Amino acid sequence: MQRLRWSTRALLLALTVCLPPTSISAQAEVGKIGIVISTDRGDILATLDSARAPVTVTNFLRYLDAGHFTGGAFHRTVTPENQPNDSVRIEVIQGRAGPGGQEAGFDPIPLERTGTTGLHHRDGTLSMARSTPNSATSSFFITIGDQPALDEGGNRNLDHQGFAAFGVVTSGMDVVRQIQRSPREGQTLVPAVLIRGIRRAAPR
Repeated sequence: MQRLRWSTRALLLALTVCLPPTSISAQAEVGKIGIVISTDRGDILATLDSARAPVTVTNFLRYLDAGHFTGGAFHRTVTPENQPNDSVRIEVIQGRAGPGGQEAGFDPIPLERTGTTGLHHRDGTLSMARSTPNSATSSFFITIGDQPALDEGGNRNLDHQGFAAFGVVTSGMDVVRQIQRSPREGQTLVPAVLIRGIRRAAPR
């Protein structure tokens, strides 16, 4: 019996040592979902954090899986120069779903505040656009540079509730910055930058 017990321990130890690095890496990536945002300026790769922002990620993916972002656009750019009436200035580009995507029958979602999720508005953060709290549907934005004014308690909105961060760009910030610098009238991109589609990235 003692010999069998030690043999079992030895087998478990061998299996642990022989686990491929990919298995350990996959365990560390639980809750992380890769996506590709294809635009007519290039691709933007991002990772969504469904572990810390489950409501927001689930909502975003239902628009994605239904194809509602196909034919959408990055239509708004916010730069230090085009916010003359704002005392707290930010830098973002904002995207929207394609025709009909905003009225796809999906209800607005509760606001997942950054103070709860622990996800903050750093350079390349994906976050949901909204008017009042609990009003986000499919419009989203990507930050350029750190934007703490968009976190819960920040002063960008008078309600101080912040916005729901739910992912981060992993590749393609050059595309994001190119879109931000595109021709505009006020904060409106002219023309808007086409979103060819958003898809889930193939697992590595």
